[in-house]
Amino acid sequence: MRYYVIAGEASGDLHGSNLLRSIKRLDPEAEFRCWGGDLMAAAGATIVKHYRDLAFMGFAEVVANLRTILRNMDFCRKDMTSYRPDVVVFIDYPGFNIPMAEHAKKKGLKTTYYISPQLWAWKEGRVHKIKRSIDRMLVILPFEKEFYRKWDYEVEYVGHPLLQALDEKGSETKDSGDRVIALLPGSRKQEVRMKLPIMLESSKSFPDRRFAVAQAPGLDDAFIASFLEGYPNVEVVKGDTYGLLRRADAALVTSGTATLETALLGVPEVVCYKGSNLSYQIAKRLVKVRYISLVNLIMDREVVKELIQNDLTSDNVARELNALLSDGDVRKRMLADYSELRDLLGKGGHASDKAAASIVELAGRP
Repeated sequence: MRYYVIAGEASGDLHGSNLLRSIKRLDPEAEFRCWGGDLMAAAGATIVKHYRDLAFMGFAEVVANLRTILRNMDFCRKDMTSYRPDVVVFIDYPGFNIPMAEHAKKKGLKTTYYISPQLWAWKEGRVHKIKRSIDRMLVILPFEKEFYRKWDYEVEYVGHPLLQALDEKGSETKDSGDRVIALLPGSRKQEVRMKLPIMLESSKSFPDRRFAVAQAPGLDDAFIASFLEGYPNVEVVKGDTYGLLRRADAALVTSGTATLETALLGVPEVVCYKGSNLSYQIAKRLVKVRYISLVNLIMDREVVKELIQNDLTSDNVARELNALLSDGDVRKRMLADYSELRDLLGKGGHASDKAAASIVELAGRP
């Protein structure tokens, strides 16, 4: 059967590659035409567009590249229609994928969405478009099933694909080197500028401990080095965040998927978020969730401490970090919650295998 798969980011390329391999095991004759990256290509896909050419982040960048985005959408509509796949698979990336799903449905193509957009956080109204255009929604967070049910839309919960990615990466990454406190300030310059200085300032409260900054692949050495003058107990680890976390006693983590990765690797953490005051005030009015970290959202309670906006100070960070390092009860309770979290997300096998079974069944349905 023929599968048309659209992933527009690095994470989508990773999870898409595992999905393709799982589909291939069930459908050895499968053909894949994809928007993705090198990992999906290695899994047997013909890549139509690389995600590097699709990643426009932030309002200003989207406006500046609007002509390119619209051209990509137009090309995708024509390419998808002419390929006539047995099913179209959309992986996250809602700004692009939801309009493409609407087009696919109008053309009579079967559609499935793997890794739901986070409609529960904001823009709930897009659920109506999902209901009209997606034949089968495969969600990766347990509470998403209940979220969609209130909109009278039944979805399938397949578990979180990060577990598979971490398990496979664990076989390559070894716990080596001295024990450290990991600092994960984010992958974009703007968020690093906001958070890394505060994280580094808190390290002064722990002169006998080593700290290590996770440098994202897209950030240049000189940029990260510019923050480190006067911090002799801080090293930089480039492009190996998982390896860093495997030798970390605790971590300070920017909100996002990294908070979940850190928890699943069993590292006690403090979640840090700070944006411009304008962005924060807008987000506070638009976003409809109690927590900013996936760990707390999934568990529906405070498992990890979240220091947000004005609460993100070096003194507060140092206090919370000290509790993780010196209070055995706090640490033990968090690790027990992590174990419960992993069970909740991984019950019943790999997400890619369960998603593949559903997608292959849909593709073959008359």
